[in-house]
Amino acid sequence: MKTAQHFFYQNDTLTVDGVPLDKLAMQYGTPLYVYSKAALTEHFRQYADVCKQFETDDIHSLVCYSVKSNSNLAILNILGREGAGFDIVSGGELLRVIAAGCDSRKVIFSGVGKTASEIRLALEHDILCFNVESFAELRRINRIAAEMGKKARVSFRVNPNVDPKTHPYISTGLKENKFGIPYEEALAGYEEAARMPHIEVTGIDCHIGSQLLDDAPLLEALDKLIDLFDQLAQKGIELKHIDIGGGIGITYDNEVPVAISDYLTRIFGKITAWKNAKYPGQSISMMFEPGRSISGNAGLLLTQVQYLKTNSDKNFAIVDAAMNDLMRPSLYESWHTVLPVVKRQTETKTYDIVGPICESGDWLARQRTLSIETDDLLAIMSAGAYGMAMSSNYNTRGRAAEILIDDKKAYLIRKRERPEELYALETIIS
Repeated sequence: MKTAQHFFYQNDTLTVDGVPLDKLAMQYGTPLYVYSKAALTEHFRQYADVCKQFETDDIHSLVCYSVKSNSNLAILNILGREGAGFDIVSGGELLRVIAAGCDSRKVIFSGVGKTASEIRLALEHDILCFNVESFAELRRINRIAAEMGKKARVSFRVNPNVDPKTHPYISTGLKENKFGIPYEEALAGYEEAARMPHIEVTGIDCHIGSQLLDDAPLLEALDKLIDLFDQLAQKGIELKHIDIGGGIGITYDNEVPVAISDYLTRIFGKITAWKNAKYPGQSISMMFEPGRSISGNAGLLLTQVQYLKTNSDKNFAIVDAAMNDLMRPSLYESWHTVLPVVKRQTETKTYDIVGPICESGDWLARQRTLSIETDDLLAIMSAGAYGMAMSSNYNTRGRAAEILIDDKKAYLIRKRERPEELYALETIIS
């Protein structure tokens, strides 16, 4: 049984940085998201520290945390104080970054459907860059910037048609995906952008997918970005940054993702050799958009067994967490390790871990061998990314509370939602 170094057993009780999970459940109830601040900062520094090693007078870097993976204000504030920039995909996420006390000038705005109001909001807060995903979006940004008397900094999210070899729902760099501007059309798009009076062309971007275990597709995509950078330079369009996106995977079960240090070393090795050969003295920044690899294994979902049930030869552990709390298994058929909070020495059985929602798709784990009884606590591991961020109120279920462990102290960073809060915005007509 494998656990991350911040999630370990003491006296047969699972702890987060030494804080027993059964005590947290008793104090805060379940379902409950629990995060380790130490794990979160450690994962961010795996990026930031290596980037610093490769920085020179004319090679810079910015690690932009992907807000969509976990957008709690406390998480954003911690990473902002660590020096992170932020990759956002909505105006709401921008307001979260600002509410967390972080610098809007270190924000890059991705996403295929930016509304006029979101573009205005971003320009008002002087974000670092828009990652443009269509020509229609480029023209809208230019028009709105003109109305506001501003100049918008833009990068094109180029779709390099590189297969990331990941789940099709989280593959974003192929021709059939909705994201980005086709590689073959990007040059003409940049030329159009360079002629626009209220657009400042600053960089080039791509993001080919998520939960990548091998960095070969990312290096292939980088080669395409470099080639396009060179073509643009020949036309007098000088870019200031290259954004390779995010996507490095984590271990949910037995996966062995590429080491972040190895991945970044190969990226910077390629960039340094290329830049020194072709653009000596020109300043270039490298940008990264990690999310899951920072927050994913920094958190878990704590849940309590309500009933044990057998249908013919099938055993079910019905828990108080559900697909509205953790969507990934229902949506992607994804694996999350399930650990008992308190180990028992009794007979084991094979269970499907299911929730109370009225959907057959409401399951958190299948075919898990456990020794459990009613009222026992289970920890759904690797739930720090795309857990709470994707949760909903289906079946009028309040979303879970969130706890952050820092130096063996527990902090409530989001209160549990109450049913009356869920319908407070609704009105009965007479």
